[in-house]
Amino acid sequence: MESFLQQLTRGNAFLLIIILGAGGSFQSGYHLTDLSSPSPFIQRFINSSWYDRYDEHPPAQTITMIWSLIVSLYAVGGLCGAVCVKFISGRLGRKQAVIFNSFISMVAAGIMLTSKMANSFEMIIVARILYGFSSGLGGSLHVMYLGEISPRKFRGIVTLTSATFSSLGKLSGQFFGLSEILGREDLWNIVLCVPAFFSLVNIMALPFLPDAPRYLLIEKGDDKACKKALQSLWGPADYKEEMDEMLTEQAAIEAAPPKSPLQLLSDRTVRWQLISMSLIYTCNQLSGMSAISTFSFDIFLEAGIPTDKIRYVTLGLGVCEIITSISCGLIIERTGRRPLLWGGYGVMSACLVFVTVTMNLKNSSHWVPYITAGLIFIFIIFFCGGPGGATATLNSELFIQSNRVAALVLMGIQRWSIFAVMGLVFPFLIEALSSYCFVLFACMCLLGCLFIFFVLPETKGKTLLEISEEFEAITVCGKSFVGKKSVETRL
Repeated sequence: MESFLQQLTRGNAFLLIIILGAGGSFQSGYHLTDLSSPSPFIQRFINSSWYDRYDEHPPAQTITMIWSLIVSLYAVGGLCGAVCVKFISGRLGRKQAVIFNSFISMVAAGIMLTSKMANSFEMIIVARILYGFSSGLGGSLHVMYLGEISPRKFRGIVTLTSATFSSLGKLSGQFFGLSEILGREDLWNIVLCVPAFFSLVNIMALPFLPDAPRYLLIEKGDDKACKKALQSLWGPADYKEEMDEMLTEQAAIEAAPPKSPLQLLSDRTVRWQLISMSLIYTCNQLSGMSAISTFSFDIFLEAGIPTDKIRYVTLGLGVCEIITSISCGLIIERTGRRPLLWGGYGVMSACLVFVTVTMNLKNSSHWVPYITAGLIFIFIIFFCGGPGGATATLNSELFIQSNRVAALVLMGIQRWSIFAVMGLVFPFLIEALSSYCFVLFACMCLLGCLFIFFVLPETKGKTLLEISEEFEAITVCGKSFVGKKSVETRL
């Protein structure tokens, strides 16, 4: 860890990581929580806007429908952004694509800011779609950029910063939404525009920082620019080992040109990588974490926490996320990825089972709701210190350069599709099943724990080609997806 901090301060890497985080996963994290506080003010605005136009108050179901569109179309925008990442990053390059994405975020903020003055709830919907597009595109670009600027020995801790900035964004959304800060009826449009400031910083600072070295060498073929970028980021050195690894990967790519998402789906040599990432993303989305982040107020209300204390409990969740994400970054290169993943899923599954029990016993004693809150805090700790943090690292380690962008598109489509479905289904799920909905989440966590423990190989300290070879060696019942001699796993 000490050597990492020393090298981090020798060049511009630390500054670039902060700038990328502020314009990347911080924004998507912020928009996950920023609607919870101003939601009653926005619904009243919809009512008054409708009345000013038609001289009558809208039916309650109309307000609910418009509010549902404001919430759910964010995920639709995110899905579109995830689909476009391959085209935009290929045309503009990594750095210019991030700057372009920051412009989209600022346009969305401008529309949101003026919606109140224009008395138009339609502008809120448009702004939310653009925010979603920016989050979908920016989240994928952030992870891609981090993976391509980091040397192999620091790849885990650098890519994990995307999870830390996402947690910081969630906390900021909760913090600025407090009534003591910006969570008041006259300021609801401003609280939804806070990320625009960080987008502006991104636009102003990125032109003075280097593009991704791996992109410059492998895709642009510019070895001088690659070496200059490495020296600018990590300080003066030869970097022969890093560049040799990139050249080896470039040779492999020339033998197998970049693939589209559909071509990647039909490629048997990366089948296990796709299955692994797809299952991990599914388990993350259906682990209950997204539901807890988005519907924390409803969950704590159902658990029996007093209404006036809920906002402070949710703020504590945000602080817990950040501390755990940073702690995960400090240990991931020592422990490896697998123990953090399967161990995290295992503890999360147990926590959700106990949450189900305590929520059913909430009326038995006044302290039981606080046991439920404590279990949710433990759940958050093991998610952010395990699957939530390590997944970002796997994104940049399981696929070589020619496959990585297509894989990010596929994973982005899956992530945002599940997010949209969960946003629509979970309110009805908690109403129909009450606390028993957490049993479903516990089963998904257990599935992730078992799959990772028996199948997923360790990626710590290995080149991308070595990782690919380990996946090709996986067999189930003596059979492999590739027609090579393979080695048995524990499955």
